[in-house]
Amino acid sequence: MSPLLHRPYWYLRHGQTDWNVLNLSQGRTDIPLNNTGIKQAITAGNALARNWNNLELSITQIISSPLGRARRTADIVKSIIHDKVGVQLPLELDDGLKEVCFGEEEQKPMGTWYDKWISGEFTPKGAEPFYVLCKRISDAVNRSILKAGDGHVLIIAHGGVFRSLRYMMGLKPNVRLANAQPLCACPPFQGGKSWSLDPVSLEA
Repeated sequence: MSPLLHRPYWYLRHGQTDWNVLNLSQGRTDIPLNNTGIKQAITAGNALARNWNNLELSITQIISSPLGRARRTADIVKSIIHDKVGVQLPLELDDGLKEVCFGEEEQKPMGTWYDKWISGEFTPKGAEPFYVLCKRISDAVNRSILKAGDGHVLIIAHGGVFRSLRYMMGLKPNVRLANAQPLCACPPFQGGKSWSLDPVSLEA
């Protein structure tokens, strides 16, 4: 597995879906945003636009998972930033950012097996092993970071994807990320052990 490049990036999980409400594992199942998820994506876009001139790390590129819930979130955020800030951010899709495949656990309630999956003790039938997910995501995120050049990328993807990123950033991995909360991930300073995650306030 390639280590994450020690360069900051932005991350946003997609807005809410009906399966999120029901606490079901979505994985690769292409569930769309619900009405709340659309509103959350709008709120995230407005928060980034409102704080645009105060963002220490400028966003110059959006790269999204191609699954519908992430792509719709990306389209909404891109449109709001264009309308309110006047910046037309390039948007690309990367198959490497798709959510983890949960195999036979998809459409089932989120269980207590995540920790064993992360440690490699258990992988559901037909699912993607955690170490395979980590390699795929580190490659995709590094590609995304490099595409942003001297700027910074906004990656729009999924909760399982972010668990793998937390693991690779030296943070507790099995933490559920809120829908549509923009975060800036910053590498550790010299001598530090883990990355920091700085949320953008969603309050108007």
